[in-house]
Amino acid sequence: MVGVSQEQKLSSQKKFDEIKKANQAAAKKLVEDQFSSSSEDDDEDAEVKQGKILAKTFTIYTSQTDGDASELERTRQYMNEAFQSGAMTCLICIASVKRNQAVWSCCGCFCIFHLVCIQKWAKDSLFLVSSPLTDDDFGKKDYPWPCPKCRFEYKRSETPSRYYCYCGKVENPALDPWLVPHSCGQICEREFKPSCGHKCLLLCHPGPCPPCPKMVTTTCHCKKAKPVPRRCSAKEWSCRLPCGRTLLCGQHTCENSCHAGDCQPCPRVSKQRCICGRQTAERLCASPQWQCDQVCGKCLPCGNHTCERVCHADPCGDCPRSGKRSCPCEKSKFTLPCTEDVPTCGDSCDKVLECGIHKCSQRCHRGPCEICRQEVEKQCRCGKHTKRMPCHKPYLCETKCTKIRDCQKHQCRRKCCSGNCPPCDQVCGRTLGCRNHKCPSGCHRGSCNPCPETVDVKCNCGKTVIKVPCGRERTIKPPKCKQLCSRPPTCHHSTQEKHYCHFGRCPPCRQSCQKTLACGHLCPVSCHDEALVKQTGLHQSAGPWEQPSEPAFIQTALPCPPCEVPVPVECLGQHEVSPLPCHSANPYPCVRFCGRLLDCQNHTCMKECHHVTKLNSAGPECLQCEEECTKPRPSGCPHRCVLPCHPGDCPSCLQMLKIKCHLSDLNPTFHLNLPCGHRCKEICHSGSCPLNCSQKVKLRCLCKRLKKEIQCSKIKEGQVSLECDALCKEMKRKASEIKEAEAKAAVEEEKRRQQAELEAFENRLKGRRKNKRRKDEVEVEQSSWQKYKNLIMLPVFGVAVVMVAWLMVYND
Repeated sequence: MVGVSQEQKLSSQKKFDEIKKANQAAAKKLVEDQFSSSSEDDDEDAEVKQGKILAKTFTIYTSQTDGDASELERTRQYMNEAFQSGAMTCLICIASVKRNQAVWSCCGCFCIFHLVCIQKWAKDSLFLVSSPLTDDDFGKKDYPWPCPKCRFEYKRSETPSRYYCYCGKVENPALDPWLVPHSCGQICEREFKPSCGHKCLLLCHPGPCPPCPKMVTTTCHCKKAKPVPRRCSAKEWSCRLPCGRTLLCGQHTCENSCHAGDCQPCPRVSKQRCICGRQTAERLCASPQWQCDQVCGKCLPCGNHTCERVCHADPCGDCPRSGKRSCPCEKSKFTLPCTEDVPTCGDSCDKVLECGIHKCSQRCHRGPCEICRQEVEKQCRCGKHTKRMPCHKPYLCETKCTKIRDCQKHQCRRKCCSGNCPPCDQVCGRTLGCRNHKCPSGCHRGSCNPCPETVDVKCNCGKTVIKVPCGRERTIKPPKCKQLCSRPPTCHHSTQEKHYCHFGRCPPCRQSCQKTLACGHLCPVSCHDEALVKQTGLHQSAGPWEQPSEPAFIQTALPCPPCEVPVPVECLGQHEVSPLPCHSANPYPCVRFCGRLLDCQNHTCMKECHHVTKLNSAGPECLQCEEECTKPRPSGCPHRCVLPCHPGDCPSCLQMLKIKCHLSDLNPTFHLNLPCGHRCKEICHSGSCPLNCSQKVKLRCLCKRLKKEIQCSKIKEGQVSLECDALCKEMKRKASEIKEAEAKAAVEEEKRRQQAELEAFENRLKGRRKNKRRKDEVEVEQSSWQKYKNLIMLPVFGVAVVMVAWLMVYND
């Protein structure tokens, strides 16, 4: 157990260390990504910071040019690409070049590559160039390697091994957010190209150095004008006066304006003789010497032959047939007059034939030797076959070469190959790293060259364009455009707020709505034609792995909110005027009492402020005075006024006397009960009681489930009857069905019992005649209905009773 516990502790500690390392690596990567090139510098503060860095870089240069920065546009473009998101792309790996990565810049095209990528590129290029060499030749020649973009060649010794800044002064330049990425911040001091003796004055920067801004005193091309001070980069200038220098013809002068370099050939035409002087023609003054097509024809010193050379100025020379001459085979020499031909010597020719092996076997002869007809054992070019045939005929077998060509992919397949297979003539055709084009080069080994194409990445309106290497257009961020968005507004406004060009939907309109409300006022809130509203009732996802099928928010037009413009409103009782929002500008009750004089003319309305129909007096909405009359009574009357509070004088006092009513002389029971049996509710009166009984009685339907209170007189007259409704009929139907089922079950049971008795009787007659004294007991098996009818019917009747009782209580 102790060993197991110790192993668990070690395993837990190991897991903890692994998690700790992973967290540290993630934190380090996060810090590095904070300094990655340009993906975080898209806000306005980053642009201001970039402008300050560029101004600091150009300060020394612009101080020499009195603030003129027109010559810095190309350098500014390279520096902007250093800040632009994704503009600096390594063409080898087709990935962004970040600020914290080691890089190398080509001195020919100034393209920037990852240091690791260019090292691998140089190594692969040198290997591919030197791989066809033999071991003896390897290392004897310093083969170059090319730049992936401009193909500028570098020596093997120039392969980069360390990370330097742009100017090459500082190794491993520190990452400074206030400097151009990969810059050391010092003055460049690289010599200008073409060399003028001065050095670059910018801070360490990418791309080519700008033109030299120094001021020098120089004269024009023709040296006629006085020296003037000019920029070193533009020190060669023209005074625009005629050149006047003598042309090569020696007769005319240059009429062009002051220019650099040699003068152009003389454009004039003149009559000039040929070299031999026999013919004259009009020709350009710039080409005075020319040859005619006539043979010289002058007599040679021998006096027998003439010169056969075409128009020439030098002496004709001696006769070519004078002196010692050799026979055709050049074995014998003869001294003969120039008029006689040299004879053949009669010896064998012995000149080496075209085959280079055998000699001519004919006797000395004039003209070329014949072809070699000697039969030899010839070997084919590939060396696999031999054949006896004439020496002058080449021997090529039909065997196809199976060697792999220098591309290391395809076979030679050339007939009778000597082993020195030609380069592969097929097109590579592999998809380049850009994933858009295929390699157009011949079939080769190793990696293909980067795609030379560039792609324009445009903003939404197309007015701002940046060029990126082919393949980066899918991952690079579009450029930020300073043009205003030209899309029409999507809300009810005629124009939208000014904002820059962008992709996607325009930002929500923040202008005031200004729609006319029903009250006549204008809506003052922000535009709400495209408000984001959260959808309700969406399907709840089972987990983060399940993607929502519908968006959580949708854009919809919301109605204008209630009008909040203050409007003066009078209260219900017309006591005060207060400003209320327009949407709720209705008369309102204030906290005062009504205060209007009631009809009694003695009291005022104590009801809280309420609506009135009369302006200056109490209306029907005011309280009715319920006070007793408190006016003084006439003298001698001890009684109070029987009327409630009233206007005017009190009525005369009418003292009530005790007298007999109309019923005192009649049978009390005669007039108390109406014909319907109810008591008369009228005040004691004379005569017969009215027959219209106003007493309410309960009327039930036939099934006694429904009941209703109706005036007694209407029931007697037969005006009202209460019929059973659908539920009553349904309950009757169910009850009748239950009774029918019971009756049918009883009939079936009776049939079964009789059948059983009949069968028992027949069995007694057939099988038990011998034992007649014996009594047979016939047991009739009970059916399923007899066994379980009580269990079934009791709950059914119970449920029916409960439903009837519930319905009766519900109707009451």
